[in-house]
Amino acid sequence: MGEWDLLGRLLDKVQSHSTVIGKVWLTVLFVFRILVLCAGAEKVWGDEQSDFVCNTRQPGCENVCYDLVFPISHVRFWILQIIAVTTPKLLYLGHVLHVIHIEKKVCHCSGKAFKVPKYTKSSGKISIRGRLLRSYILHLVAKIVLEVLFIVGQYLLYGFTLQTRYVCVHFPCPHQVDCYISRPTEKSVIIWFMLVSAIVSLVLSVVELFYLCVKALKETSATTGPSPSRTFASGSSRSSSSPHRRWSTWATPCTSSTRRIS
Repeated sequence: MGEWDLLGRLLDKVQSHSTVIGKVWLTVLFVFRILVLCAGAEKVWGDEQSDFVCNTRQPGCENVCYDLVFPISHVRFWILQIIAVTTPKLLYLGHVLHVIHIEKKVCHCSGKAFKVPKYTKSSGKISIRGRLLRSYILHLVAKIVLEVLFIVGQYLLYGFTLQTRYVCVHFPCPHQVDCYISRPTEKSVIIWFMLVSAIVSLVLSVVELFYLCVKALKETSATTGPSPSRTFASGSSRSSSSPHRRWSTWATPCTSSTRRIS
């Protein structure tokens, strides 16, 4: 459980630098996937190999049949899935922390005019635009691709429901062997619950990607600039402003530091 606590603390930092849809995605991840995996799935699947029984006493037959039916445990598969879909989020967090560090170095407030931070707001939160917007969109695309791959992989490995009986004819079994698992209905319910949670997470990621693509298009159209007449008018109004006003606008984030220096 300590590993999940570490992941939770890291994702909690990501939450403060995400959109509203991204925060909902993190809630679904914690409540409907990680907590259910820790509280229910691990206990239900704790007896899967010991209670996998085949109607033969041939040494090694049960192990071979179990490996054919379950190439990888469901619990371990879901753990890999959660780690995979959260890795792009953590990489985005690393990019955000790097940007914050760079802007803190630039904004040294030594009595000189400095550049107003582009990504850091006065509240300390990050404004998702520019390079951060492209980084956020890229991490969403990676997350969607990984989510789809794991859903398809789960279907190809075991399907979405468990059978009560599995037939095995693989060596070293001497003949056709019938094998049975414990609590197939309960396990199938948890499989479907985890599948629905993964689909909900996928839909949220797609909606968030669409929202950010629209935002990126608006940002691109805004950076094309106004018409020449408007540009000239705005330039004239800025040139007529007093030097004191230009200085106060340029050095707003460090007002307290400027007062101490004066």
